[in-house]
Amino acid sequence: MEAKAIARYVRVSPRKARQVINEVRGKDVAEALAILRFTRRKSADVITKVINSAIANAEHNYDMDVDNLYIATAYVDGGPVLKRFRARAQGRAYPILKRTSHITVVVKER
Repeated sequence: MEAKAIARYVRVSPRKARQVINEVRGKDVAEALAILRFTRRKSADVITKVINSAIANAEHNYDMDVDNLYIATAYVDGGPVLKRFRARAQGRAYPILKRTSHITVVVKER
């Protein structure tokens, strides 16, 4: 049995979110949440919410025991990019890419 949670269109760069999600992949959910609590990154808060949602899905939809859950798979995909432009000298424009992410967490029971 596995339970899944997805956060889509999160306004954080996929590359930066992957650095955080690599730290918790394969760990027990309690240990993963403890790691994220002390991680000073914007994406850590979002990943915490996704893990809590996956735990709630596992408990409510599949009657899994929360103490035996671990993060089976966790990955970050790139979402659509918001393209903005910054005015530069002599009438030029400089692109600003505001990247978004889709964060997926799957928990399983040991």
